Amino acid sequence: MSMAALDPTRMADWEIAQAAEEWAKPITSIADSMGVAGEEVIPYGRSLAKVDFAPLLARAGSSANGRYIDVTAITPTPLGEGKTTTTMGLVQGLGALGKRVSGAIRQPSGGPTFNIKGSAAGGGRSQCIPLTDFSLGLTGDIDAITNAHNLAMVALTSRLQHEFNYGDETLAQKGLKRLDIDPHRPEMGWAIDFSAQALREVIIGIGGKMDGFMMRSGFQISVSSEIMAILAITTDLADFRQRMGRIVVARDKRGNPVTTADLEVDGAMTAIMLKAINPSLMQTIEGQPVLVHAGPFANIAIGQSSIIADRIGLKLSDYHVTESGFGADIGFEKFWNLKCRFSGLRPDAAVLVATIRALKMHGGGPRVAPGKKLDPAYTEPNPALVERGVENLLAHIETVRKSGVSPVVCINHFPTDSNEEEGIVRAAAEAAGARVAVSKHWLRGGDGARELAEAVVEAAEERGEFTFLYDDDQRFRDKVERIATEVYGADGVSYTPEATAKLDAIESDRSVASLGPCMVKTHLSLSHDPDRKGRPRAFTLPITDILTFRGAGFVVPVAGGIKLMPGTASNPAYRRIDVDVDTGRVTGLF
Repeated sequence: MSMAALDPTRMADWEIAQAAEEWAKPITSIADSMGVAGEEVIPYGRSLAKVDFAPLLARAGSSANGRYIDVTAITPTPLGEGKTTTTMGLVQGLGALGKRVSGAIRQPSGGPTFNIKGSAAGGGRSQCIPLTDFSLGLTGDIDAITNAHNLAMVALTSRLQHEFNYGDETLAQKGLKRLDIDPHRPEMGWAIDFSAQALREVIIGIGGKMDGFMMRSGFQISVSSEIMAILAITTDLADFRQRMGRIVVARDKRGNPVTTADLEVDGAMTAIMLKAINPSLMQTIEGQPVLVHAGPFANIAIGQSSIIADRIGLKLSDYHVTESGFGADIGFEKFWNLKCRFSGLRPDAAVLVATIRALKMHGGGPRVAPGKKLDPAYTEPNPALVERGVENLLAHIETVRKSGVSPVVCINHFPTDSNEEEGIVRAAAEAAGARVAVSKHWLRGGDGARELAEAVVEAAEERGEFTFLYDDDQRFRDKVERIATEVYGADGVSYTPEATAKLDAIESDRSVASLGPCMVKTHLSLSHDPDRKGRPRAFTLPITDILTFRGAGFVVPVAGGIKLMPGTASNPAYRRIDVDVDTGRVTGLF
């Protein structure tokens, strides 16, 4: 099948991906076209590889970086608005303009892949391939994170058992020092890369004294692990090794942190993660290189593709396009104030993905629910809904502009969108100081993204003065207040008694008081309430808990009732995934 025969209106994403794989270039060819030397390529078969980043970056040395482009979005519907599809489309569009380009995206979690949202390879004629490998484990990074995370819990629970069963003399004979761990104050639980709500709260250690220490525990989804955050923001192996030793696993009975280094498990955890530190290499349907590294959600984690992947792309490309999770209120905010602070890199432009569908929802349209047919309001022209919903887009444009970065609004075109509806969005966004492009990459690939690519090239040429939202030396509560009021639009912030106690402890500890906030908040609203659409006003952001990620180097305020372990819905994607026994191909991925 030829490229021209790929018709997204008639073919499922997985069918397009499998057809495109027939003419995909060997991954060694992709690496060579990118400028990755042969000895820096670690092959995983014909279609996948890892990039040995350390010698590559040493070789690249002080050579100039290319243009740095971040892709974010407006507040999405529960269906998603095609941010990864747009990232792939923009990479293809820049390629169509003759630019030397690369992309960096996040690895999909098994949670959404087998649940409602599906994989995260893009869609239509703007995908990265091979889709099956990408969706089902890739080169093993998330498995490594899961195992390293759980090894820390094995170390914690076994030490609790031994300290409970043995006196100090016996412990000393076994080469152990009593850490006096408080079993009621664990700082982390177990990890699994599925949406498994039944594992949120569990009791472990049931049985006799040889069956472990009985205590309350629970699971989080692997991509919310602090180890995933460390993978996203680390700069080299030495930095990674130090961060792994600073992870706080529990507290002792005096309230002091018990770290992975205290448990003497940090070295083994790093060993498990050694291969995962290198980014994976894939390609778009049209043959541009795509680095895949890290995979956290922005609503419960940092939500960024990795700094290492971006450093590689910037050294080897004229334009490097990286992806941030969900809307600009959380994905871009964390890119801006955390990732760029850690990396020292400064973006040249940011793409805000918007859809007519999402703007109609924000304008008061009927409820959008995964697995249910869209109301005709979303598939038939309704300019009034779009007009009212544009205020959500305007809030995100303001957020990007506060950073000093030039925003480009990408109207991710759906076949049901009308010219009048798109014209409303264009007029409002341009009046707010943003460039606007209608992009038809889903339908036409790189050729359909030329307008978007041209707008991004223009925006990148007028690089503004990049400014962080807050300073390192500001009080931690003031940093949270600035994010809440200037990005979310809240009137202020409130704290539960538990969160207040943790906040006071953070601000009295100079080793953590200077860290930045990595907010945990719903992605479905600018506020903490997923039901409040558009541009909510007159609300207070409630902080219910605060977690400290000393290894990653930030503090995590939790707003509202969001969970670190999502749940599986009643009609999950795994019901449609299967294997064709004649060809051995996986079917039904999306």
